[in-house]
Amino acid sequence: MKNALFISLFIAMFGTTGFAQENFHHIQNTKEPMQTGKFQPTWESLKQYKVPEWYRNAKFGIWAHWGPQCQPEDGDWYGRGMYEEGSRQYKSHLEKYGHPSKSGFKDVIHEWKAENWDPEKLVKLYKRTGAQYFFAMGNHHDNFDLWDSKYHNWNSTKIGPQKDILAGWAKAARHNGLPFGVSIHASHAWTWYETAQGADKQGPLAGVPYDGKLTKEDGKGQWWDGLDPQELYAQNHELSSRNQNPGAIHSQWEWADGASVPSKEYCENFYDRTVDVINKYNPDLLYFDDTALPLWPISDAGLNIAAHFYNSNMKRNKGKLNAVIFGKILTDEQKECLVWDVERGAPDKMQEKAWQTCSCIGDWHYNRSVYDNNRYKSAKTVIQMLADIVSKNGNLLLNIPVRGDGSIDDKEVTVLEGIAKWMDVNKESIFDTRPWTIFGEGPDAEKKNPMNAQGFNEGKNKYTAEDIRFTEKNGTLYAIVMEWPENGKIVIKSLAAGSPNYEKEIKKVQLLGSRKASFTRDNTGLIITLPELKPNNMPLVLKINN
Repeated sequence: MKNALFISLFIAMFGTTGFAQENFHHIQNTKEPMQTGKFQPTWESLKQYKVPEWYRNAKFGIWAHWGPQCQPEDGDWYGRGMYEEGSRQYKSHLEKYGHPSKSGFKDVIHEWKAENWDPEKLVKLYKRTGAQYFFAMGNHHDNFDLWDSKYHNWNSTKIGPQKDILAGWAKAARHNGLPFGVSIHASHAWTWYETAQGADKQGPLAGVPYDGKLTKEDGKGQWWDGLDPQELYAQNHELSSRNQNPGAIHSQWEWADGASVPSKEYCENFYDRTVDVINKYNPDLLYFDDTALPLWPISDAGLNIAAHFYNSNMKRNKGKLNAVIFGKILTDEQKECLVWDVERGAPDKMQEKAWQTCSCIGDWHYNRSVYDNNRYKSAKTVIQMLADIVSKNGNLLLNIPVRGDGSIDDKEVTVLEGIAKWMDVNKESIFDTRPWTIFGEGPDAEKKNPMNAQGFNEGKNKYTAEDIRFTEKNGTLYAIVMEWPENGKIVIKSLAAGSPNYEKEIKKVQLLGSRKASFTRDNTGLIITLPELKPNNMPLVLKINN
């Protein structure tokens, strides 16, 4: 197919905000060949995809969103924020490392050693918590590869920990029998690092450039002698429009609205690096922090990666496709090709297709202030999120922030232990289930809660004992009640006598972790009387059979 026709078909099928054909990079000069097979690098071909049943059954995964940005313990997007004059992270950087003209993010990487990292211990804990799959970060927007990268010298085997981080995580995941996922975020380094090109506007170093414009030649006699900072910062290009506005990057995330367009070489290098990950570690899941696929709609790099991943997975599994790819802000057509990921939120309606929420108990990258100010999500909040998500046909991928040294803190362990305790009693209402006729009832289920961009609508729920979420498995209905009722009675209106939702007779109701519960059923609902002793403050689960 001719390139022009190829691109035109893309545009006709899926549209491209601010797209210009002359800027489209059809990758050709790559070093890693694409695995051939059932899937071609087109949206139409990717529509053959079917979500594997193992993933639909899994429901809950844990993510180590961990890299050098965790070292300062100052939260997410540190590698960008430290170059924003006057920001919290800029001020913190001055105190810890010095001025970013002299000590930039490359130097934070150099300091990061991961000296207390024990992947086996952590993954074993995550499995005990109930995780059915495990994710590790392969790189972030900071453009630092956390593996023995063939196509990127700024990687964790050469700098910082001098360890193959992905290899360690992959070994631990497989030893514990968990499917292994890798998250890739580096496609946006091109614009994300633009702050590193700047300089202070005030003070004694006003006008002195930050280190984002340094070159290999500048490294003579430095710890980074022989390395090219431009390979890390990717800043040898014209800046995006409105680059002086730190918030403008969000409207430019889809490579529109004045975003600087990456070069063909950049797109091809991203392809090679990502395919290198797939070939080295054989992940079962691949997460992209991108709208649709990486570098879409300016390049077909993401389409080629997706086809390679699906085809190589099928080859490894004797023709069966067990792979999952996640993308954000998908069209209905793209949801045929990938699994929709919602960041820090959930749709307010049940979804026909399997989907996923990615969220975190704190900040994405470790933030000491979250610990100091007791701002972690509680185990109860996580379980409420999980119940709501699963009732709507989704999975929850939960990040437990890891400190720079590779450990997690005591408050995070407490959250995990709380989740594990609930799972010990109630996991049958989550794993291997499917959505019921309706996802739930109660005040929260009835209100609208629209998402913003990628999601970002979590934390607005104020659950009561009237808020109930439903799942089912093998003819058994589970009702997950978000709060314990003060009067000891639960009324499930959706199960009223004569309800079209459940026309069969209800013969047995059991409170999981307890004995059979007494109940009556009339035209107001199924009325359950709970034991007088309240076991804990967590959501409770009723098992209902005909």
